[in-house]
Amino acid sequence: MTAQTPLTYRDAGVDIDAGNRLVDRIKPAVRRTMRPEVLFGIGGFGAAVRVPLERDREPVMVSGTDGVGTKLKLAQQHGCHDSIGVDLVAMCVNDVLVQGAEPIFFLDYFATGKLDVDTAARVVAGIARGCEESGCALVGGETAEMPDMYPPGEYDLAGFCVGLVERSKMLDGSSIREGHRLIGIASSGPHSNGYSLIRKILARSGVDPAATELDGAALIDRLMAPTRLYVKPVLALLAEFAIDGMSHITGGGLSENIIRVVPEGLGIRVDSRAWPEPAVFRWLMEAGQVPREEMWRTFNCGIGFVLIVAPEAAPAVLARLGGLGLPAWDIGEVVAAGDGVARVAIA
Repeated sequence: MTAQTPLTYRDAGVDIDAGNRLVDRIKPAVRRTMRPEVLFGIGGFGAAVRVPLERDREPVMVSGTDGVGTKLKLAQQHGCHDSIGVDLVAMCVNDVLVQGAEPIFFLDYFATGKLDVDTAARVVAGIARGCEESGCALVGGETAEMPDMYPPGEYDLAGFCVGLVERSKMLDGSSIREGHRLIGIASSGPHSNGYSLIRKILARSGVDPAATELDGAALIDRLMAPTRLYVKPVLALLAEFAIDGMSHITGGGLSENIIRVVPEGLGIRVDSRAWPEPAVFRWLMEAGQVPREEMWRTFNCGIGFVLIVAPEAAPAVLARLGGLGLPAWDIGEVVAAGDGVARVAIA
């Protein structure tokens, strides 16, 4: 029998030392996200986070998990590794925020065929930045190096978030009534939805997004702008105003997300003339010859988060959002929707 060279895990394509180097690189960024409730964070087998019972009498945990879809493909093709982690955090924390929950901690999953420490460190730095800007602790995660599972240079991301809200303050939409106003808060771009269609449009158009200017910036920068984090300003609003419902505009666009928090028997009427359409969405519609209705159900079209408030509260809420630096508009109203009447109308 022929003698063979002894094999190591590195020979099989997994470099444990590279993983250790990554952990050392990201520790300073992770440390900046810590909250007082965190007892044990990154480095252990599990993170321990204390529930602040001195603050909430009946705290409810609200959890969320998400990824960033095929926006990852564009990030990897164009080297946009610094902000894709912000997208990952935003997609999760903005979701738990909808029920009035304050995001408390976050975990990430980074999977690749061969670990590139520099690239992974840039991605995790973005995750830490998103957590820090949301007041959410990055308590741990998983870096999986899996040879033969991913082509060279590719990686995948997933995020997991847990928030807390006092049960009596949870938003479930039950107090929404006919006549309530829809307050739309500006998005920063397509956020992290519709990118399979975006990539199809780019391929058909044949343009180089890095060399194509759109509204004073490169098209790729417009497309890769990180998802806006709504946590801190919206939590500030909740402390001051009675908000009856909220919606994060993600997959399904304006057509399918706002209505999810509106009770049966009611619908919404949205006036698309109420806010300026960002250039990136005009470009996508024209370059892809995308029907307007398809735009509404695929993209946020410039509105990333919606508040539903009583009509008398709308002017003050809009003024406060302006003071918080968030462009916002009264974009429509809640209407009655009986049998045979469409629950969603966008004109």
